[in-house]
Amino acid sequence: MMQRRNFLKQAGLLSALSLVAPRHLMAAPPALKIGLQLYTLRDYIAKDVKGVLAKIAKAGYQEVETYGYSKEKGFWGLTAPEFKAALTANKLTTSSGHYEMNGFVRDGNPEALNSYIEAAKACGQSYIVVPHLDEKLRASAADFKNVADKMNKAGQLCKAAGLRVAYHNHDFEYKAIGGTTLFEVLLKETDPALVDFELDLYWVVRAGLDPVKLMAANPKRFSMWHVKDMDKAKPENNTEVGAGTIDFKKIFQSTSASGLKHIFMEQENFAIDAYQSITQSAAYIKKNLLS
Repeated sequence: MMQRRNFLKQAGLLSALSLVAPRHLMAAPPALKIGLQLYTLRDYIAKDVKGVLAKIAKAGYQEVETYGYSKEKGFWGLTAPEFKAALTANKLTTSSGHYEMNGFVRDGNPEALNSYIEAAKACGQSYIVVPHLDEKLRASAADFKNVADKMNKAGQLCKAAGLRVAYHNHDFEYKAIGGTTLFEVLLKETDPALVDFELDLYWVVRAGLDPVKLMAANPKRFSMWHVKDMDKAKPENNTEVGAGTIDFKKIFQSTSASGLKHIFMEQENFAIDAYQSITQSAAYIKKNLLS
């Protein structure tokens, strides 16, 4: 009789777990690689691309996000296939790149964008990201609508090539002009089927907003994040992830709502050795945010 009771208890427990487990699994964060935005090492990479990539891999990163590509100079003197080979040699990948898009937003000429698409596909990227906009292109509410329109057009061109376009924010996108903000217009006027967002968590906090609330209000729009911490003494500066004031543990509970697929650590200034710094950030992300 006792054995039968124990069996029934165990069977009941297993039945209960079978109901709970699927919901738990659905809430689990996606498997994310630890990425680095290469602008972090802008003072070094142009001098020794391959050497810097080796140090990035040693520091604990698995993928990188590029910046500064041009058709004339490529990726710091390397062609897209050469750059991909250098990544492969260090067991790195690149899923995203920041490409200068002021010209396209201004006049819609796809010439530069087409060269970006070609480079992105050649090195294995999935995303072409608008990293910044000239102030003259965002001076009015009408300008905001033009930016949204150009983002949709860029999204169409990228989609036709098997890529995605995304917009990366600073804090100026949250400043009101003409009764609205650039970010509000972009979220409202861009087609989710064509346009993603790369949410820079530091700049959202710097603008006085809550990233968790922003993502909850706009589900599945933020496929990429910049994980960048805010210095405790000087909020205008960055610091190693986990050493500043931003509550990343809370934010990383929103990965499912965000639609998050890629994270990129970025740091724009250092109080310690740059390579020591990026190693510390990678270790914190791996241990505290992705485990």
